Amino acid sequence: MLAAPARVDVVVVGAGQAGLSVAYYLQRLGLRSGVDQIVLDRGPEAGGAWQHRWAALRLGSAHRVHDLPGMRRAGISFETADRSRPARDVVTEYYAHYERFFGLDVRRPVTVAAVFDRGADLVVRTTLGETVARVVVNATGTWGSPFVPYYPGVREFAGRQVHTAGYRDAADFAGLRVLVVGGGTSAIGFLLELENVAAKTFWSTRRPVDYLDQGSLDLEAAVAAVDQQDEAARTGRALPSIVSGTGVPKTRRIAAAIERGVLAPRPMFDHLERSAVVWPDGSRERIDAIVWATGFRPDIRHLSPLRLHEKAGGVQVTSGAAERDPRIFFAGYGPTASTVGANRAGRTLARQVFAALGETTMPVDASPPTVLALPRDEPEDQVARLMARFFTDA
Repeated sequence: MLAAPARVDVVVVGAGQAGLSVAYYLQRLGLRSGVDQIVLDRGPEAGGAWQHRWAALRLGSAHRVHDLPGMRRAGISFETADRSRPARDVVTEYYAHYERFFGLDVRRPVTVAAVFDRGADLVVRTTLGETVARVVVNATGTWGSPFVPYYPGVREFAGRQVHTAGYRDAADFAGLRVLVVGGGTSAIGFLLELENVAAKTFWSTRRPVDYLDQGSLDLEAAVAAVDQQDEAARTGRALPSIVSGTGVPKTRRIAAAIERGVLAPRPMFDHLERSAVVWPDGSRERIDAIVWATGFRPDIRHLSPLRLHEKAGGVQVTSGAAERDPRIFFAGYGPTASTVGANRAGRTLARQVFAALGETTMPVDASPPTVLALPRDEPEDQVARLMARFFTDA
């Protein structure tokens, strides 16, 4: 593992889809990887959060993975990837190849403990020491910050509890009575995997599941969901879930599971007991395990020293930068959290970072820096097709 440089212009925190996209475009703008910019990633391998996903997950069985910018020039594309292999293996392999092909300097495994304000500079404290930077691009996503809601009795429950982030294989629940909590695609995927493995499954959701009968995400719903994320980020509120604003496409596989009675959600339970769930009507069901498919929150604890949070519960982000400190940029946050959004936003965010660097260093009488043209690596897909593909199950 290489040591982190003492000083760079830009530190990108996170080497998932958002971080790599920004790093790629920054390099195209002339910021040399390993000299002017570095990427710090806490994962042991390439692949971002995908390297930690469960073994049964395949490309196309959950949210799709869109190609990173320039990926086809590197000779790879998720469009033609082997869908019979675990998605985590494919993404790890492709991202590692991408990093090598474009010479992106990713240091791993490196944990960023905190980012501090030091006057004109920022100090990034990591497991490698400290690096001084002029700009920090936070691309940490949400996987490192799983959300498990509190319900009465949750601490007294004696059975196994696992969040989506810790779920590995349905075989771990063989012969058990399992309660799955959550109304999104991950919860549905777990129920389908557990159907013939667990002794019995139960499903509890906070609100009724809104199925889309057309089997794919409607463009209007997709745009509305992104707008909700954008509005929350601009006003500093906690970010809503994507599924709450879009619904779940009723694919053939899901429709068949509904017919079989596998996907039969019940309202949220009242409380838990040592070995049972108690429903609002007072009835009890014995359960041995709980799978919390209850989502994630932005993983930005390392930014706490900068006091970026608003009273509304989130970070106010305008044009990619934090309102409270415009040296902190967010990639993959709010409306850019999807694979499509992160890649599209990478180009714009890189330009904004480049402009911010110019504003802080260029003498008054100096000529403005030459901004390199950013070529289009592949033709832009139509928004409708991209959004529908991103939200559609196989």
